[in-house]
Formats: sequence, structure tokens, C-alpha cells
Amino acid sequence: MVVEDFVRALNLEVKNAGRPGRRITGGYCSDLLSEVMGHATQGNIWFTLQSHPNVVAVASLLDLAAVVITEGHQPSEETLAKARDEGVTVLTTSLSTFEAAGQLYQLLAK
Repeated sequence: MVVEDFVRALNLEVKNAGRPGRRITGGYCSDLLSEVMGHATQGNIWFTLQSHPNVVAVASLLDLAAVVITEGHQPSEETLAKARDEGVTVLTTSLSTFEAAGQLYQLLAK
């Protein structure tokens, strides 16, 4: 599955498109940047409440497929500018982290 398929399936809002056609290898849920850096892997979708520019830095460092900011939280313009500069896909949803990650799990298990 590619990010665009996931966006359509969950009706996510695209805040920055990043690199089209990115394959999703799995998901990781955490609001602690250090945990993400230690456990998420390339191609993961990262689900978080965090919306500050450091989220983009971590996603870029790990080459994540996308960041999904959950529960209606919105990224700042500074975060989006950094995402544009680094080619990181940033998505938002009103769903909880649990719901969004669960739906990704179901889609990848098919």
C-alpha cells in the first residue's frame, strides 16, 4: 500500500504531500520523539499528537512514509515549511491515534 491509498481510505487531510508513491511498511504510535527514533523504521507511518517542527526532523531522519497528526491537532506553519523543505508527508485526522493506527493495521493485513 502507498500513502495515497491510506489517505483515501481514511479520508485524511494532506497538509504536505512530501514524496508521492511512498510504500508503507507499517506503523508506529508514540508522542515521545526519542521512542520514535529508537523504534520506528523506514517506511512507517508515524501516528502522534505532536505537531511541532521536530516531528518533521525525526520523520526525515528515519525516512518515514508519513506523519499522521491525530485527534484534530494541527501543525504550525513553521512545521509545514520544514516539511516542504525536507519532503516529509504530513497528514491530519480527527480520529484518535488508536483508531487511525488500527485502520492502518487492518488495511495492511488484507
